[in-house]
Amino acid sequence: MTSWLPLSPAERSVALDVLVHGPLSRTELARRLHLSQGSLTRLTKPLIESGLLVEAPEPGGPGGSRQGRPSRPLDIVAGSRSFLGFKITADAVHGVATTLRSVVTDRLECPLTTREPDAVAALVARMAAELAAGRPAPAGIGIGVGGRVRERAVVGESAFLGWRDVPLGALVRDRTGLPVVVENDVAALVEAETWFGAGRGLDRFAVLTIGAGIGYGLVLGGRRVPYEEEDRGFGRYWIIDPYGPLTPEGARGSAVSLLTIPSIRRQIRAATGRDAGYEEILVAAAAGEPAAFRVIDEAARALGTLVAQIANFAMPQKILLAGEGVGLMDVAGNTVRDTVRAHRHPLAAPVDLETKVSDFHDWARGAAVLAIQVLVLGLGEE
Repeated sequence: MTSWLPLSPAERSVALDVLVHGPLSRTELARRLHLSQGSLTRLTKPLIESGLLVEAPEPGGPGGSRQGRPSRPLDIVAGSRSFLGFKITADAVHGVATTLRSVVTDRLECPLTTREPDAVAALVARMAAELAAGRPAPAGIGIGVGGRVRERAVVGESAFLGWRDVPLGALVRDRTGLPVVVENDVAALVEAETWFGAGRGLDRFAVLTIGAGIGYGLVLGGRRVPYEEEDRGFGRYWIIDPYGPLTPEGARGSAVSLLTIPSIRRQIRAATGRDAGYEEILVAAAAGEPAAFRVIDEAARALGTLVAQIANFAMPQKILLAGEGVGLMDVAGNTVRDTVRAHRHPLAAPVDLETKVSDFHDWARGAAVLAIQVLVLGLGEE
């Protein structure tokens, strides 16, 4: 198959619009990008020749009733390339294979028996080979890690894995022969939701994740806002209640201390003397068990406060609540929504809050989207 060419900024804009919103007629594409028909023809010609864009069948099919010059929409052959995405947690690696439009075609999960970097890279390589079997040759690999990542290649610090300055991209590339993009896992999830999920087509969009930690991402002008602190656990210092619980992972009353799964489990253990899983705690809270109800109610009020603060200051059109901890909404969603309203102006528009129960394969899909962005469209932090 013909190799894709390096894209100019203008060509990249065309390819991105078709990828996310296509198939699109040339007229509609020119309108969306404020281009003349001549400019659009000049930009799309190399994209078609390289195989990145194709002319889709005319709407209505060969026997359609359209009059005049036929319109051949431009589209991307989503299945022409596959991409692999991985999410590395403290105890497992979760992998997916996706199409060019980020549709998951296969998934895989393997436990981590060691967190030694070479062994983790070898496991990712073995999973990549298994995921790649029987489909178009992968164009690249994306890897999401909870922690600080430099140059989309080196894990500068990951508390979950106990890593510092691990050249993960090079370790996996050397074992697979494929280009590799490494990124903070929340940043990858935000990119995936912006392109192909809840934030598609929105100018202002925010993502808040709760689970083992707290993650936050902001999209302005349709693009994720990168910032220096996004990989540094800001939730540890986002104080919701200065008299709230104190836990090892966060300052007293911080978002981390109130909302993360480890903190909630720790509070229950301190109150009851026994260890309970997160789902068990949610069930107990729904049944009115006093300790569980108190902890989950406090967490729900903290979440409502956090959502209201994001809405008040960032003014997004939508906030996506994601992560493995969002089962909280099933049990205490009314408390969350009541708290949001209590912390907003009485005449403020309701917050468009969408909830998505995410498993780790969703995070892996986000990493695959990063690979698509960087390896196909050449997008970087600009």
